Amino acid sequence: MYKSFGRLAPASLLLCLAATLATAQTAHTLSYAPGKSITLTLPEPFDIDIAASGLRRVRFLARSPDGRIFVTGMHDISDNRLGSVFILDGWNAQARRFTRITHYLDHLRNPNNVAFWTDPATHQSWIYVPLTDKLVRYKYNAGDNAPSSPPEILIRFPGYGLNYKYGGWHLTRTVTIAQVRGATRVFVSIGSSCNYCQEREVLRAAIVAMDPDGRNASLFAQGLRNAVDLHAVASLDGGALFATNMGDDHLGDKLPEDTFFEMDPAAEAPRNFGWPACYFAAGKPVHDATLLPSLDDPGAIAPVPPESARDSVYGKQTGVATAGTNLTAGGGHVSEPDPNAALGRAPAPLTSCEAVPQSYTTFAAHSSPLGFEYFAGDNPILGGSFLVALHGASHPGIGTGYRVVRFSPAERRPRDFVTGFLTFANGRPVVHSRPCGILRMGPDSFLLTDDYLGLVYFVHPR
Repeated sequence: MYKSFGRLAPASLLLCLAATLATAQTAHTLSYAPGKSITLTLPEPFDIDIAASGLRRVRFLARSPDGRIFVTGMHDISDNRLGSVFILDGWNAQARRFTRITHYLDHLRNPNNVAFWTDPATHQSWIYVPLTDKLVRYKYNAGDNAPSSPPEILIRFPGYGLNYKYGGWHLTRTVTIAQVRGATRVFVSIGSSCNYCQEREVLRAAIVAMDPDGRNASLFAQGLRNAVDLHAVASLDGGALFATNMGDDHLGDKLPEDTFFEMDPAAEAPRNFGWPACYFAAGKPVHDATLLPSLDDPGAIAPVPPESARDSVYGKQTGVATAGTNLTAGGGHVSEPDPNAALGRAPAPLTSCEAVPQSYTTFAAHSSPLGFEYFAGDNPILGGSFLVALHGASHPGIGTGYRVVRFSPAERRPRDFVTGFLTFANGRPVVHSRPCGILRMGPDSFLLTDDYLGLVYFVHPR
């Protein structure tokens, strides 16, 4: 349906261009509204266009079984019920732009992504939508512009916290579907309820796995503070599961590193990836000597710097230091039983980091890795590479993130691929946009979302 996305230059030309990727960069100025533009820099062989605009906090992309492009929008940064799932349709190959945006679902609580699965026995397709408080699925039929069935609730998640974003309460959940020993399993990541604390509920800072109908749920991983993107790569290590993950915020501007993990989807026991007791520095897990706070003593660890002393991409953050950033979520629910207690318990903080899995790679502290994509094959430009969108530090003055980086499984050293989302003028940071989700559209082309400006970019060879 979108054959023009995968348009390739002659192989001899690509081989020549590939050699320039490490150094030659070209700036591209894109107009996205009257009198408004953004300049992004890419490797010389690539061009970039705005494929869609006007989307409110656009997040992650997915391709449906009939080849259409779905994308989520969370509306704003609050805990709202105004999120949507859109269909990007009517691709204009000459303009490199979608001509129609269809509202597939509206009035959703913070939809971060969607995933599709087709039952091989019945040939019925399903669309899975993870929301803050539950995972739902709808029947999907080719050409649908709205769900053709009421939602099925597969599992419920803790849906409350002390404070959104500034207090560390993570609202997004991410779903992916993978084959495990011949069976289909649905994996969902759930972020922590805080910045640095001992959780009370098993499905915080964790990944849960289940059958496509929600049955046989089991705990897959723990100790992941916020694994925002999660999906399997069939061509690597027999079908490995990969996840981006964010570290906590109480160790200053240089620590901890953010991480990228490889996981075995067929693992029989859940692995603990360290949080809150272990963080990563120089690519290695390190034990955090900071005292964990108690529910009654949020000042037990170093306080958050005064709001007035720090820049923030979210605007003024009044009361952050007193909002309980390092306390587990309470919200009036402290005395209630864990609704997912049958899956296990929240792990006790590790006393040693020796058993913490090694990271696949790491990123500079506060880079905020979100969406990623792997480009399989031996095509000469992006073949055999991961691309990861680094959303950027919430305090832009730190200067980390705000870029798309590239690395190979062999080297695992992230290098800049798309930059320009953050610049500095007279020593002060200027946030232009924030990269979020990535979807491969061809051997060397992809869509990239920008949840700051509400744009979808199309990156492709010239």
